Amino acid sequence: MTALSAPSETRWGLGDVAIGVVCSLVLSSLIGAVIMAAVGWQSSDEIPMWGLGILQIPLWAGYLGAVVYAGSKGGGVIGDFGARVRWSDVPVGLVVGVAAQVLLLPLLYAPIFELTGTDTDELSRPAEDLAARAGGSSSWLLFALLVGVIAPVVEELFYRGLLLRSLEKRGLAPWIAVVASATLFAAMHLQPLQFPGLLLFGLLSGALAVRTGRLGPSVFAHIGFNMTTVVVLYLGR
Repeated sequence: MTALSAPSETRWGLGDVAIGVVCSLVLSSLIGAVIMAAVGWQSSDEIPMWGLGILQIPLWAGYLGAVVYAGSKGGGVIGDFGARVRWSDVPVGLVVGVAAQVLLLPLLYAPIFELTGTDTDELSRPAEDLAARAGGSSSWLLFALLVGVIAPVVEELFYRGLLLRSLEKRGLAPWIAVVASATLFAAMHLQPLQFPGLLLFGLLSGALAVRTGRLGPSVFAHIGFNMTTVVVLYLGR
């Protein structure tokens, strides 16, 4: 792997990552509580798909706000964090993302299921619970947009853009930065059983970002990874 090229005179770094994490958590908690109280939702089980979309905005705002703020102190989001896409990134990324879901995750989880006594139903339950809120075609389109497009773009900008490059800026070897960013990415989802799979994907996505020096491949890999789940859930409804 070759290191991503981060300008040496930029003033962003891990402090901006911390700001993004804290702001995303605080905003999503506070604003989410206000929205739920205003609408009258008593628990998360009562929230429809469109409501979940609204509640995600504060979380994503924290991530994106940190990326934009950090970029404003240097060469910008495109220059400093590699937010660039080439046409070749689309097929390469999609193939990597789909292959990770269809081929690599089953191999990864076979021994985990054996050791923990869990199964595929438990692994897919969070996604199934989310998909259960999607009733008609419009809800499924919203589900696909939120999970399959918006979340990948926001998370790649933050984790493989700002975080990974901040780690490299601190002098970490590229492979260490990839592992560290993938670990935080997986941990922030707060789903213990899904952690190994998310970690594996984070490693693949980080390797793509480091290898190419841009986020295009990792964004489309993330889209392929998430959209595979969306399609499987839709076909199995």
